[in-house]
Amino acid sequence: MSRLRLGVNIDHVATVRNARGEGYPDPMRAAEMALAAGADGITAHLREDRRHISDADIDALAVICRRRGRPLNFECAVTPEMEAIALAHRPHAACLVPERREEVTTEGGLDVVRGQNTIAPVVRRLAAAGIRVSCFIDADEAQVAAAKAVGAQVVELHTGAYCEAVRERRPQAEALLAGLKAAAARAQELGLEVHAGHGIDYETVKPIAAIPEVIELNIGHFLIGEAIFIGLGPAIQRMRALMDEARAHKAA
Repeated sequence: MSRLRLGVNIDHVATVRNARGEGYPDPMRAAEMALAAGADGITAHLREDRRHISDADIDALAVICRRRGRPLNFECAVTPEMEAIALAHRPHAACLVPERREEVTTEGGLDVVRGQNTIAPVVRRLAAAGIRVSCFIDADEAQVAAAKAVGAQVVELHTGAYCEAVRERRPQAEALLAGLKAAAARAQELGLEVHAGHGIDYETVKPIAAIPEVIELNIGHFLIGEAIFIGLGPAIQRMRALMDEARAHKAA
């Protein structure tokens, strides 16, 4: 089984910075520390309302990631503004996500089934610029098929419902995990690269990391929260160790 990659989302370093309108804490410093601690790449979501990551952050992150030879995963809504920013920076990857101004965080996957006519041209233009395009979707096989149909190279499965069910000790957790496994298997059958993310913490990472088709996890909010208590480097290193343990156990 291949080594599982870890993308660290640094959005919420910017959330803390923006709460006071200061220049600190610096998301660029967080990105450098994350890469030094074992992250394989950096993820950042530039929202329409700029509630955390800013345009200047994306400018600087693109430079850092290119200098370090690590991928920048640019999360963005399917809008002309975000498409233009992605095309200007040409990050390694662009992950297309749903976005509502009033939401606290991403509430579910992108509805690629209903949005194919809008999404397909955006995917085509981004891919033509050499950007690896991902669709952030719920673990639904119809959404997986639609992502393939619009030309995405990658799907990122939304793990939030599963992680929430585990934390709340709800009986649906096992069924939700089974759904993630089925969607991952179907995506691989269709030739899509499979990533996963949202809501992952130390308790939930191992079952997700053990899904053999998944080759990358994108984790942010939990790591930034844990960093308050133990530091960003140790938080990432522990997550990396749990991922590797799950992978090794599955391979055995």
